[in-house]
Amino acid sequence: MNLQKLFIEYCKVENFEINQNQLDVIHNLENYYKKNFNQSFLSKIFKKKISNLGFYLVGDVGVGKTMILDFFFNKLEKKKLRLHFNEFMIKFHNFVFDFKNKDDAIDLFIKDLKKEANLLYFDEFQVTNIVDAMILGKLFKKIFEKKIRVIFSSNVLINNLYKDGLQRDQFIPFIKILKINSYEKELLIEDDYRTSNNKNLERFLSPINQSTNFIFNKFFRKTTKNKNRIVKTLEIKGRKLEIKNFFKGVARFDFKELCNRNLGSEDYINIANICDFIFIENLPNFNENNSNQQQRFITLIDIVYEKKIPLMVTSEVNLNSLESSKSLSDPFKRTISRLYELTSINYS
Repeated sequence: MNLQKLFIEYCKVENFEINQNQLDVIHNLENYYKKNFNQSFLSKIFKKKISNLGFYLVGDVGVGKTMILDFFFNKLEKKKLRLHFNEFMIKFHNFVFDFKNKDDAIDLFIKDLKKEANLLYFDEFQVTNIVDAMILGKLFKKIFEKKIRVIFSSNVLINNLYKDGLQRDQFIPFIKILKINSYEKELLIEDDYRTSNNKNLERFLSPINQSTNFIFNKFFRKTTKNKNRIVKTLEIKGRKLEIKNFFKGVARFDFKELCNRNLGSEDYINIANICDFIFIENLPNFNENNSNQQQRFITLIDIVYEKKIPLMVTSEVNLNSLESSKSLSDPFKRTISRLYELTSINYS
């Protein structure tokens, strides 16, 4: 497979810019492909050990990591699975809960996973949950032992994952396992393609006033025309989550409904699974006093982006002026970048 030639042709068709740094990543991915999916007959006979079962692409927001790895992933005719990392960990925790009386629950999970996929893809990989952080070393050790390949995109170098997290010393074994089993490549590009290519933010409205509310409501009426409002109730592990304004694939929320309550990634995944378009009103600016709400908003936008759901938002301040709590400033850069894309008139 001449990956570089295919990538250049793909970018021409999609009208994407190409630079040498991206082509270098494609070259690295071609080597990764040859070692992992296109071994010679003799290599298979002698069972030559593959050291780099993982490919970890790191770079700043909006530099094209997802575009490159999506291209690579879609070219592979293998058993494969692309998941938001939160979704994967929910899948894992649910499985372990169902088999909680078995000592080998992790082994059983990996066995089922191997039947489903030989390749996993986690876009925008990050670790923020202490429960996940404590188990990842053991989990990924077994994933790599079963020769399951994993590709990651992330804004964070492997050594900086879960930085300043609680009990990080217990997370270090995962970092070592990931570094031993993965090829880490950094993609360095100055521009954020999402912000530079999406100037028309007609679905991100600020400040909140009579004029922006009029535009918001007019677009909402147009989107929900001939659709009846219902109260949609989702059942999540015995809990009930109500969506008060649901119009057959279109949901309308106040920011407080989504982020002031104790909701998590599983709730947002369930909401995203039934939505084709989401309206969010009254997005506040962020600071140290509402960092919990900001963390939930970051998680929400990651999931909405993964599910490719367009947004319309009203906000206290414009997108360039949104501030962050100090501890969340780095992941919030990704959120800003993704909001540019999700609220662009070109995104639907």
